[in-house]
Amino acid sequence: MEIKRIKSITEYHRFVGLPKPQHPLISLIDYSKVVHQTDGKSLSFVMDFYSIALKRVDGIKMFYGQSEYDFDEGLMSFLAPGQVLRIEIDPNAPNNRSGYLLQIHPDFLWKSFLAKTIKQYEFFNYTINEALFLSDKEETIITTIFEGIKQEYHTNIDKFSKDLIIAQIELLLKYADRFYNRQFITREISNHQILSKIEGFLNDYFNTENLSKSGLPSVQSIAEKLNISPNYLSNLLKLHTGQSTQQHIHNKLIEKAKEKLSTTNLSVSEIAFELGFEHSQSFSKLFKNKSGVSPLKFRESFN
Repeated sequence: MEIKRIKSITEYHRFVGLPKPQHPLISLIDYSKVVHQTDGKSLSFVMDFYSIALKRVDGIKMFYGQSEYDFDEGLMSFLAPGQVLRIEIDPNAPNNRSGYLLQIHPDFLWKSFLAKTIKQYEFFNYTINEALFLSDKEETIITTIFEGIKQEYHTNIDKFSKDLIIAQIELLLKYADRFYNRQFITREISNHQILSKIEGFLNDYFNTENLSKSGLPSVQSIAEKLNISPNYLSNLLKLHTGQSTQQHIHNKLIEKAKEKLSTTNLSVSEIAFELGFEHSQSFSKLFKNKSGVSPLKFRESFN
């Protein structure tokens, strides 16, 4: 499938049938006026700028990677430059769309504090099905900020305009960060299902006889198995368990290593190889770092 690259905000405006933006590096769009020309086919594109959306849309499915989400409720999504987005539109669905679409070219943030800090907001790398659901109160807060940006955007440009818009974008991101943290907590059932799936996946993985060939599981592979993004997975785990995905992998590894050290006569080198390590020294270093003793000392405690 062909992927269309959209290099500028002006090009995006042409792409969705909108007039030229008032500023070439930033645009605030009324989403009800966006028209995607799909001709009944799915459409894939990648943009070279940030996109922040607050949408209520009927009949549109959006995909990021293999993830799918129906945008039939009010929610927010965040895309960083270079992410591929695919959309499918139901031609029979009513054209009920509302919301805002804020697009920011990285050059607009040049020399500002936000140019450095925007990359710290990990939700720009979440997938579409990890969009932010808002309560009515939260949606009012976010809408008010969008309205403030809109007012400044349509005001005659002066020396204060850019700084005021950037300040409001930063406020928007800080609120989004707060609301995502709330979402991690309130969506308890689905989050615990994810935790159970991780535990099951790691148990199955470390019980296989092919560890020596396949090596340790990666954070990326676990995220793909669960159909969520690596950043979302790690943030979820840190909130609920205090540990990252990588730490969970290492914990399961040490658990398996202790089992082999206490129940078999395999040498440390043989155990390291069976657990996917190319060099036994790396295994011994990790084991001591996690358990406080070397593999041999741990084995001696059982004799």
